Parts: sequence; C-alpha cells; structure tokens
Amino acid sequence: MLASVLAGLSILVIGDSHLSEPGYLIDTLHDRLIAAGAQVHTYSVCGSTPGDWVKSVQGTCGGAERNGKAPLVIDHNAKTQPVDQLIAANKANLVIIVEGDTIGGYGKDDFPKAWAWQQVTALTQDLAANKTACVWVGPAWGTEGGKYQKTFARVKMLSSFLATNVAPCQYIDSLTFSKPGEWATVDGQHLTTTGYKAWGADIMQALVKLPAVQPK
Repeated sequence: MLASVLAGLSILVIGDSHLSEPGYLIDTLHDRLIAAGAQVHTYSVCGSTPGDWVKSVQGTCGGAERNGKAPLVIDHNAKTQPVDQLIAANKANLVIIVEGDTIGGYGKDDFPKAWAWQQVTALTQDLAANKTACVWVGPAWGTEGGKYQKTFARVKMLSSFLATNVAPCQYIDSLTFSKPGEWATVDGQHLTTTGYKAWGADIMQALVKLPAVQPK
C-alpha cells in the first residue's frame, strides 16, 4: 500500500477557501490522509494569501478547521495563525499548503509577480527556518469566467510561477490532473463535490511519491 509511507506522520494542512466547506479538500484530502494512518489537522481561511500564514490575519469570508476524524467546524470569523505556532502545537512533521488562486490576480491585466513572490517567500522562509518538510499544492484549472474572472492562461502562468518559487517545499502541479475545464465548478474557481473528490485523490497519489514523505 503506497499510502503506508504516511502512517504515523503528523500532517498540518493550511490554505484558502478550497479547504473551507464540507465536501471540499478539508473532507476529500483530509479523509484520505487519515485513512493512510496520518494524524491530520486542517485549517482554512477563505481569501487568505500565503503571507497571511506567518501572522494572524482576519479572513474575508470565514473558514473552517478539522482535527483528525472529528467533523469540520465552520468559523465565520476565522483568522490565520502563524505557521510556526501551528507546527509546534501539532508537532507536525509535514505541512501541506493549498494556496494559489488568491495570488493569481485574476481579472487584472498583469500577473502581480513581485507581490506574489513576497507572499510565497514569506511563508517558505518561515518553513525553512522551522526545518519542516512541506508540500505546496498548486491551483486546479477551474473554468474560465465566473465571479473571479479566472482564465486558463493566467492559472497556467500562476502554476509555473509557484513551481519555481516554493522551494524548499516540493510542488504538486494540479494542472496535470485534468484537462482545462474538465472539472466543473460552481463559480469558475471552486469545484463541484465531484471535482474535489478527484482533486483530493490525485493530490494523494502525487503526495505519496514525493521525497518529502519518504522514510528517512
């Protein structure tokens, strides 16, 4: 069983709205990690950017938390918490970050590269200082349009940017899991429950092959 490499690991999952509702990755990925024998604590803050996780920042649209096999708890006033405090509290050996769409600058003419770099490196520097293994899950294709004005061209640019800037974290390129527009969305950005099931399963398959989770 491939997943046995995760058995006994304490995994901290942090991220944006893709983790914030029932049926999203806070269920589909979280449950798979638990089934593989890991201890898992997921924290999401809707609208959060990567740099928000080095301090405490009020979310713009709530969030959720889930610890182990307990049901998720919705928090309409969710705030980010500094990742080093979360690592210490959970004795985490591995951090999984689900962040991307909030720094894509969707609807803007240009990708905000300098700002996105500041956001990403704020978090990766903290993780590097902590010497905690980390995996960064990039955005899925979604569908074009919708209220977030996501486009395939921009998400491709965003994913390429993340792939080369999230070190020391290892990168999971979610664009390789489906064709553009293959996974239906409710608003251009957030998938249907079918999509989140597929995404959670594909993240899991990619995760167990990464050097970050192999036994030392």
